[in-house]
Amino acid sequence: MQRSTRITLISLLALVAILAAACAPAAAPAAPQVVTKEVIVTKEVPKEVIVTKEVVVQPTVDPNAPKPMAAGSVQLNGAGATFPDPIYTEWRFAYQYVDPSVVINYQAIGSGGGKKGIVDGTLDFAGSDSLLTTEYTATTKGQLQMFPTLAGAEVLIVNLAPEVTQTLVIDGPTLAGIYLATITKWNDPAIAKLNPTAALPDKPITVVHRSDGSGTTEIFTKYLADVSADWKSGPGAGQSVQWPVDKAGNGVGGKGNAGVAAAVQNTPYSIGYVELSYAVANKITFADMVNKAGKTVKANAESLASAMADYGDKFNDKLTINMISNGGSDKSWPIAGYTYQVLYMDWKSDATLGCAKAEKYLNWVNWFMTDPAAAKRATDLGYAVLPDTVRAKVFSTLAKVTCDGQPVNSDITKK
Repeated sequence: MQRSTRITLISLLALVAILAAACAPAAAPAAPQVVTKEVIVTKEVPKEVIVTKEVVVQPTVDPNAPKPMAAGSVQLNGAGATFPDPIYTEWRFAYQYVDPSVVINYQAIGSGGGKKGIVDGTLDFAGSDSLLTTEYTATTKGQLQMFPTLAGAEVLIVNLAPEVTQTLVIDGPTLAGIYLATITKWNDPAIAKLNPTAALPDKPITVVHRSDGSGTTEIFTKYLADVSADWKSGPGAGQSVQWPVDKAGNGVGGKGNAGVAAAVQNTPYSIGYVELSYAVANKITFADMVNKAGKTVKANAESLASAMADYGDKFNDKLTINMISNGGSDKSWPIAGYTYQVLYMDWKSDATLGCAKAEKYLNWVNWFMTDPAAAKRATDLGYAVLPDTVRAKVFSTLAKVTCDGQPVNSDITKK
């Protein structure tokens, strides 16, 4: 077949195909595509935020309420017995933290000086181990009141080193003989009998006593008078006596516990008497004693408590007791006594402070008589606190204290 004929045939076939396509029924239109969009809505839960807000609530102020007193604005002045000075010092210091408005001063000048000061009006309160006599009560028209605060023991300190280092033992009659100057050497048979294993020196005894008027001396001499008829009929008992050893030439006086202790410690072959609390506080060794029951005892809280129990609460209406020495129990320490404070039952108001002094003083007394820590410190120093029955009597009396004739609103009166 010729070339032109083939081209014409191809063209006709193509035309037929086109026409066939054109004449075919139209195809159904394609279904539209539906796009489904899933919408997820998320809701954020807000976090819980805790805000701490400090709210200060101011109390409603009572315009009539008293304002707190400034630190140190009330000064209480006391003086007197050396017997309680170690514990009074600690109680005074500790009370500054209980009531900062109060400053309590106390000078250990001896019971005689304390009683004179309260009578003269130079003190707010006095300390005394010796009892008030008519000399003081008559001057103050019966306004002075004593009350016991503690009990304590008196002990004998000796200087026998280096010959004797063991604890010495002394009994009442022998002690009286030493202070009467009838026993003058350390190897005297009376002392040797009580200390059979001690190498007692053949040395004269230097006897130390208080040179100032003191309740310590009164307690000591009451004991000597109780165990020795010669002492009772001779020097007797009191806060000051005429010492036979001074007349004999072997006596030495010392002022206060410190003076007696210093004299003994600086004088070989000497003996003296001080309060147990002072010896404990200053780590001074002391002798054991034979008591009325014939038992050798040591001075400590147990033997002191036993001595107190021998006399119970046999206080008179003035809240005093003559002595608690030489009791009959096996465990009792033989030389013991109460120490007292002295105050006026009607205080005079201060131009600036009003009756605050009386109130603060009674609050301090209430604190040291009821606070467990105050009591523990006292026993640690060798004192014994008041039995409950005695303390109740004290509170009953002190609740009657007045200021310008009006009741004092203290912690004691609130009981």
